[in-house]
Amino acid sequence: MTPDMTVHQPLSPAPVKATRVQFMAEDDKAMLRAARDLTKGLGEAKASIYWPDMLLSAGVGYAGIAVAIVSQSLAVQIAAGLVAALALYRALMFIHELTHIHRDALPGFRTGWNLLVGIPMLTPSFMYEGVHVIHHKRTQYGTIEDPEYLPLALMKPWSLPLFVLVAMLLPVALIVRFGVLYPLGLLVPPLRTFVWERFSSLSINPEFRRKAPEGEFAGRVRWQEAGASLWAMALIASVFVFGWQPLATALAILSLAAVLNQLRTLVAHLWENEGEAMTVTAQFLDSVNVPPPGVVAEIWAPVGLRYHALHHLMPSMPYHDLPEAHRRLARELGTGSTYEGANHPGMLTLVGRIAKSTMGRKAA
Repeated sequence: MTPDMTVHQPLSPAPVKATRVQFMAEDDKAMLRAARDLTKGLGEAKASIYWPDMLLSAGVGYAGIAVAIVSQSLAVQIAAGLVAALALYRALMFIHELTHIHRDALPGFRTGWNLLVGIPMLTPSFMYEGVHVIHHKRTQYGTIEDPEYLPLALMKPWSLPLFVLVAMLLPVALIVRFGVLYPLGLLVPPLRTFVWERFSSLSINPEFRRKAPEGEFAGRVRWQEAGASLWAMALIASVFVFGWQPLATALAILSLAAVLNQLRTLVAHLWENEGEAMTVTAQFLDSVNVPPPGVVAEIWAPVGLRYHALHHLMPSMPYHDLPEAHRRLARELGTGSTYEGANHPGMLTLVGRIAKSTMGRKAA
């Protein structure tokens, strides 16, 4: 037998995912054009989807809290509490949609959401409106001026668990903010200013200071804040009428929802920017899509948030149109494209990536 003298050609290397660094100076204009051209016909917020989704989520959530409070079975309490946390988490995430849809797109939806979800959960929409839009500004994303950005991947390892666990205290902090600090602030103007600047936005950047509301928005703030304050004081008073257990049960469920949201926030971006301004493409690649076929992401990143990178390309696209927009772009741009560079397999992989980065910083 003679030896096999066939020359085997090396396999073509697998496409390397595009990185944020590649596009810090200049955008991928072809991708941006595709995002504009391929999504024509999408973009109309549909009341027939928004209202039933929000109402069903809120209804299931509140029913779950009620069952968890009145049940004598620990297993039933745990199951009802888990369902309630997931449902209320989904209902709460509509606050993200409210910051982007046109104010005339869904008549009554903003008011309805605040009355049914925002105020009862002590997270009225003013806490996100006027804040989240800064996160989408071309020159402010990822900088010290961005209220929703921290370079978590570049921080110390202990910062990640602290970032998540602090969310457990959020429901209690909101009761104090609206039920105690707000009414005191009406009597003490400097306290009122302090509370507004520091504790009136859903932000993660400790350096962020919120400016005073103006115009029509100031009017919305007044009634939302007053409503949340009355509700918070009623919750505090309920302890003297019904005892501490019902409120403690509800707060435990809301804490679980807050922790889940914080975990989602942890993996919404790669958090690798050190403060410089970024192109739209770089922002896109610093953000995260977790597209199908996996279904779990629809639970921990509901209301379109599993397409967070795509959302940074098209912020005004309603959540129900993001899956179709993703399918069109993925099909057209294909494997190895810049667009594919923002797609990731799931939460655990992303947490592992960020944790590995922080450990590397420790070693350095």
